Amino acid sequence: MSLELRKYRIGIDLGGTNIVGAVVNDDYEIISKSKADTAAPRPAEDIFDDIATVCRKAVEDAGLTMNDIEYVGMGSPGTINSDGVIEYANNLAFDMVPAKQMLEERLGRPAFIENDANCAALGEAYAGCGNGAKDFVAVTLGTGVGSGIIVDGKIVNGVNNAGGECGHMVIMVNGEKCTCGRKGCWEAYASATALIRQTKAAMEKYPKSVMHKLAEEEGKVSGRTAFDAMRKGDIAGREVVDKYINYVACGLINIVNALQPEAICVGGGICNEGETLMEPLRRYIQAERYSIHSKIQTEILKAELGNDAGVIGAAILGKVK
Repeated sequence: MSLELRKYRIGIDLGGTNIVGAVVNDDYEIISKSKADTAAPRPAEDIFDDIATVCRKAVEDAGLTMNDIEYVGMGSPGTINSDGVIEYANNLAFDMVPAKQMLEERLGRPAFIENDANCAALGEAYAGCGNGAKDFVAVTLGTGVGSGIIVDGKIVNGVNNAGGECGHMVIMVNGEKCTCGRKGCWEAYASATALIRQTKAAMEKYPKSVMHKLAEEEGKVSGRTAFDAMRKGDIAGREVVDKYINYVACGLINIVNALQPEAICVGGGICNEGETLMEPLRRYIQAERYSIHSKIQTEILKAELGNDAGVIGAAILGKVK
């Protein structure tokens, strides 16, 4: 069967905790899915053996064979070069791992490798909230601030395949220390980790805040604590939320002014707050964007695909590489 006649691709999301493999059709729908523990750090050969097992299981569950698969795409943390080598991924303890070669040897199909944040951006752009947008940015507010940039339907990698790291643009000169070593990065202010840190600082400042009771009931301070307190009329909670949304908006406005994409997708657990988060973000951007007279403006959208964005995006890689 020729490659042109095959209708299915495998998308893989390789993370520090889980390996997820899915069979995806031409309509970007997941037909079947399988997963396993990554159990990193351990030898890359062992991890790729498990990746292959996960993929074969997904194909079998879909009622297909590997002959029905056009290609395999994989999203991985770290820096991936144009030869499909994962040059470095600290949470996997990978150093110059020939991922493309290892996948092709194990599965017998052409393989494409890309950074996981870029795969998530592809997924949302083509199959999620982007609705096929060709100029698109996806931002994930999680442990850090992940991002992927799509221009004219293609991933922006930069000259060294490390492009698109919006989380490490500085929004506060000489500000808080970021895990990357710089000071004042957007990630240090807009990640879920940063929100939790900001919440704890406010709780110390306001010992009578409702946030103390909410954190005790939940057993921890989370990204929801300040939002839940705000909804109960807590002034300290509102202060935390307002500042946090301002930080997130600052970075989004920078992206809008620099790239003017059709849409920016915002994802991560914080987005479960829905319009409580999204509406003020849009308001800030509307007030501060540079292109004030343009009739066409960047849409600020909530991510739709959740954890499936990465595998769907990985399954699209062969179409855009």
